[in-house]
Amino acid sequence: MNKEEFVRKLYSEKYINKQIAKIKLLGTGNKIDVYDLMISRLGSSVILFFLVLYLFHYGYILAPIFTIIYYFLFNMISLDGKLSKRTIKLESEAMHFFEVLTLSLETGRNLVEAIEVTTSNVSGILSNEFRETVREVSFGKSLNEALNDMQERIPSDTINNIILSLTESNLYGNSIIENLYNQIDFLREKRKMEVKGRISKVPVLISVISVFFFVPLLLLLILGPIILDYLG
Repeated sequence: MNKEEFVRKLYSEKYINKQIAKIKLLGTGNKIDVYDLMISRLGSSVILFFLVLYLFHYGYILAPIFTIIYYFLFNMISLDGKLSKRTIKLESEAMHFFEVLTLSLETGRNLVEAIEVTTSNVSGILSNEFRETVREVSFGKSLNEALNDMQERIPSDTINNIILSLTESNLYGNSIIENLYNQIDFLREKRKMEVKGRISKVPVLISVISVFFFVPLLLLLILGPIILDYLG
């Protein structure tokens, strides 16, 4: 029995497809195999169970608890954490990439040519994904098909909305440049709101630090002499 057959006996087709879709979101540079990942998850959970069972006095109680927690946290660590970082990275690159793409379109190039020029002049993981899209077009896919496939590799809803806008503009003949300017304005406003959100959290953070560090220190300074006099 090979690893694929083994995994398919343990998990439903729906669950496996869900994991495959998640792994696709890691992008073109991703080397994770879904069957290796799921076998590693199961195998490491079994090892953890027996280690806890052997090492701790109440292992028969702790082993199932630790194993269940680890089993459900495994994907959060191995996939969800990476996807979260990738989303942040993609969105941080998006505004510059689409600004350059818009400028390329304004020179009279078609969308494929503009993407080629942009990916040649802009580096980053978003540029790599568009470069892969152009490569797929060169191998015979239509641009719309390649863009639709690209959406399966992008975990950001914001960027996927822009890709969808490019697809619709290319399909129905709408103004791509006008759509891109609207999307760039949205990205700019979104970034402003994110910065304002981070700034608004600063007073709360300072208050928490004050409660846990400065207030006890201040109380110690005030009450310290009184306590020493009492003990003396």
